[in-house]
Amino acid sequence: MEAEELARTLVSALPKGVPGLFNPWADVCGEDLGSNGPAAKQRRLQQHLDCDAEFILCGEAAGWQGMRHTGLAFTSERHVLDGAVPRLVDAPGRLTSRARPFAEPSATLVWRSLYALDIAERVVMWNALPMHPQDRGDPRSNRTPTDAELTHGCTPLRLLLAAFPRAAVVAVGKKAAEQLVRLGVPPAAAVRHPANGGARAFAQGLEACVKARRRR
Repeated sequence: MEAEELARTLVSALPKGVPGLFNPWADVCGEDLGSNGPAAKQRRLQQHLDCDAEFILCGEAAGWQGMRHTGLAFTSERHVLDGAVPRLVDAPGRLTSRARPFAEPSATLVWRSLYALDIAERVVMWNALPMHPQDRGDPRSNRTPTDAELTHGCTPLRLLLAAFPRAAVVAVGKKAAEQLVRLGVPPAAAVRHPANGGARAFAQGLEACVKARRRR
């Protein structure tokens, strides 16, 4: 499946207008510039998917400082502006009206490991729930998605995995691992999420997975 069609298919598999869940490819965020609406985020997703992925990193859910504004898991405005995300061909420019670009700490740790392991060009990022769970009335908040909310991510995750059958799937965090098992797809590795003191464990877990893959 071509990247454009895959991006369109993944986006169309997600619901719209679910209370408490922000859909980056359907909803409009008040902090995003007009040039960074749902269509721009879908184009960015299309470019990100345009590769022969060796690894898929599956996280939990979109965050308010990251995927909400970029449309890409484990990626923030700062990473897009710095050119840290491979395959993004659009001219760099601000995504939000915030005085300083959003910089998501977990995303920074993830990209540091990807480049250190020399796999950044061959990784696709996704989330068990590719939507942003927020507290009522507070878009600048993150919360753990409920099991019912996670079911919204099952179909798009299944479609993504089918599009990259040769990729090793790495679950980042417990919710991601649970989602993959729910789909009958045991991950090649389940690593600690880098947030809340998990940076070292995440880096070590990902390195072990990459080394095991290379020994095959």
